[in-house]
Amino acid sequence: MSDELPARIAALLRDVPDFPKPGIGFKDISPLLADAAAFEAVVAALAAAAPEGVDVVAGIEARGFLIAGALACRLGCGLVPVRKAGKLPPPTLRRAYDLEYGSAEIEVPDGMLTGRRVLLVDDVLATGGTLRAAAELLADAGATVAAMAVIVELGFLNGRTALAGLPEFGALLTL
Repeated sequence: MSDELPARIAALLRDVPDFPKPGIGFKDISPLLADAAAFEAVVAALAAAAPEGVDVVAGIEARGFLIAGALACRLGCGLVPVRKAGKLPPPTLRRAYDLEYGSAEIEVPDGMLTGRRVLLVDDVLATGGTLRAAAELLADAGATVAAMAVIVELGFLNGRTALAGLPEFGALLTL
């Protein structure tokens, strides 16, 4: 990864105060996604850090889908969505988890991941609840999570501590 990439990512983040609820500061990656060269650099850096032998990239709804799709194409592997509950056709496996501003449930297709090595990606690591739940859900589905990666880690929220005991984790930028 280029030493310039973290600064480039930081310059393209948009802070949205009080979203999705009052008191939450949302990090919007839309400007980064809209910059073709920056988005390509992010995908290239994530691909370079990916472990060998990944069969599938799993992206967490919704921005994680965008990263996962581009990354799966780059790595020449499959893609599986980690979706909000009720968005995938059955059969699915589901897991509940806590967010920094509430709780939610995610699900993955059942019967599609057994024995597959997965790279789990999302846009931002905040408190770690979503990434942990997704990793555990993928394991429940029979997958081996080979590694996890995000574009931005909000280090001040200590989300990395929620990932203790899980596979390798990497972020392109830590704030």
